Amino acid sequence: MNFRRILSVFFFTVLIGSNKTLLAQSLANKAILAAAETNLTGFAFTILNAEDTEERLRADSFFTRQLVQALKTPYSFHYPFDSLKTISRIYAPDSSFRIITWQLMKDFSYYRYKGAIQMNTKDGSLKLIPLYDGTDFTENPYDSVRTNQNWIGAVYYNIIQKEYNNKKYYTLLGYDENDARSTRKWIEVLHFDQQGNPLFGGKFFSYPNDIIKPKQPVSRFCLEFKKQANAKLNYDAKLNRIVFAKLASESNEPSKKHTLVPYGTVEGFKWEYGRWVYIPEYEAVEPD
Repeated sequence: MNFRRILSVFFFTVLIGSNKTLLAQSLANKAILAAAETNLTGFAFTILNAEDTEERLRADSFFTRQLVQALKTPYSFHYPFDSLKTISRIYAPDSSFRIITWQLMKDFSYYRYKGAIQMNTKDGSLKLIPLYDGTDFTENPYDSVRTNQNWIGAVYYNIIQKEYNNKKYYTLLGYDENDARSTRKWIEVLHFDQQGNPLFGGKFFSYPNDIIKPKQPVSRFCLEFKKQANAKLNYDAKLNRIVFAKLASESNEPSKKHTLVPYGTVEGFKWEYGRWVYIPEYEAVEPD
């Protein structure tokens, strides 16, 4: 057997052994994550459904600690945690990160939001950026660009990736129970600085002021409406637009957000030159 043949056999043997090792590691990691998911599912259900406030708070504490521990498992980024039905887990379209968010209700008038951004690392190690809800500590949640330290909390249900001047922007659509009388839906533009730190918000919205919408200038957009009025706000991929319900006051008091309900027409935004530009209602199409 000549030297070249011997070398080929050697590298083939090493490759087979390496693949077996990686496969075994992957299977072991999946088993660890599956076991963790089983425990997390119970805590996640309790966070949302337990009648006692202390029980919800305790479940949230256990859930947070065990989730972080589970995410330390190599390549956990690719594990979907599909059984966590009450926990939002959405991936960026380019798979550069996923954002995990959930809601903690203290009572029917007070809600807090929890979350973290998990980055997709090449070596499978954990890079986790916790999100701290700063809503309680601001009188104007629309006012400024924010970091993970003073995030305006929401449970995210969609993410839209756009680019402008060779920079990526991720628009998050989120749900916020707010208080006992009104619900909010947020449009929040997420981007990252040169050090990889997340920044929430900026001058990304162009629309005329009216009494229903947050007064310009804003760093994020909010649709606030009567509790359980089910005002739609979502992205229509076919039209490449964010579409949301047009609201009117049931009591002819539009400044009181808890009186606002959808009345059948819609309006929206389209991405142009790095901003979400307003679409009048006659051009908009009802979202799914």
